[in-house]
Amino acid sequence: MAATDDHFQHNVIPIGFIAFFTPLSYILVVLGNSELGFFSDLPWIIFSLGSFFAWKIVILFFIWAYLSIFLYNGKPYAGPPIVSNGYVPKYAANGTLYYIISLISFGAFAYFIDPNLCLNIYQDFGSIVAVLNITALVFVGWLMQKGISNPEAKGDPEQDNLEGYSLQYLYYRGIELHPRIYGVDVKQLTNCRIGMMGWALLVIAFTVANIQLNGLQPGPLAHAILISIYLFKFFYWETGYFNTLDITLDRAGYYLCWGCLVWVQCFYTFTAYYMVSRPDKRDNWYEAFPVLFFGTLSILFNYITDRQKEKFRQSKGKCFIWNRPAKKIDVEYIDHNGLKRRNTLLTSGYWGIVRHLNYVFELLTALIWSIPAYRGSFILPFAYFFFLVILLVHRTIRDDEKCEKKYGEGWRRYKAAVPYKMIPYIY
Repeated sequence: MAATDDHFQHNVIPIGFIAFFTPLSYILVVLGNSELGFFSDLPWIIFSLGSFFAWKIVILFFIWAYLSIFLYNGKPYAGPPIVSNGYVPKYAANGTLYYIISLISFGAFAYFIDPNLCLNIYQDFGSIVAVLNITALVFVGWLMQKGISNPEAKGDPEQDNLEGYSLQYLYYRGIELHPRIYGVDVKQLTNCRIGMMGWALLVIAFTVANIQLNGLQPGPLAHAILISIYLFKFFYWETGYFNTLDITLDRAGYYLCWGCLVWVQCFYTFTAYYMVSRPDKRDNWYEAFPVLFFGTLSILFNYITDRQKEKFRQSKGKCFIWNRPAKKIDVEYIDHNGLKRRNTLLTSGYWGIVRHLNYVFELLTALIWSIPAYRGSFILPFAYFFFLVILLVHRTIRDDEKCEKKYGEGWRRYKAAVPYKMIPYIY
């Protein structure tokens, strides 16, 4: 049975995942644009090598994202060390400035230099997705080769001992936890500086294209404003992201890097893209204002929840939450040298209600900003919300398994104190 499970995990899942999601990224281009035909346009998009415009946009953006690590007076930030070998990843803490400068630069270029830039991005989005796929698939292959021949740090068992793993599994999962490319952490580059920033810029581009084609509509504008606020919150909190499962558990392979370079760009932006070719003549500010208000409120609570844990971590548990000393549970784990170490788990504030209330606010926010795209069907306009439900529920399971393995009895004491993962008395 174990051999069958390993075969399924190491061979079937990687091939199935890559074979399903890679073409789906092209299919989304057609599904989101009502002017494109499934059989007439999809083959051209799938087999496209990308237009000159698409290559120019993608390459310039990648260079901009890479340089952002060194510019804007970014202070160095040390992430959590790898337990197995003690390697400490280094990042640049300048996300907020990068986000603001990128939005201003993009807006200024689109307004003063190329007024049709946003419309061209929308109309050539199929080529852009093709270029993103080509670059991402090649880049993931390079990461796999680098992990085998020249890893950043030795002493990680899952990186150093690759016997028994198929190439397709290593390509899908990745090998290194914290690879670097010319002085830059790969995950900060792909996940944050390209993935999340690309999400922001594409939503703005699609919204401007919507205005140019259909006139100003409150719904798409409310959606874009909420996305922009949410991503400002992300970059303001970027150093906190370096403590999440994406960084501390997931390796740099297809699942994570292709996901940020391609999937985020074509799927997370899908709602804004979807609304361009489907204008709603009944759209009005009376419906848009509640979306803006409750969406902003949900983002605020999401930030406050994350901020509580970050404050607790930075003060090493010596802080006040809700005007009371933070409650915590002391746990132990064994580090890479075989030494016993101590850690503390927060059980105060929102983190004393459930273990992942921040995920609940993530889902609520996604649900709210999808409302303007409703056109009588819930499937496509709310696809991101449904995807996020699956992703975050799965993430709570993975987090539980990781912490159970690391902390053992201490984690079981923590679960007794905070028994529910996301919703009290339900899950």
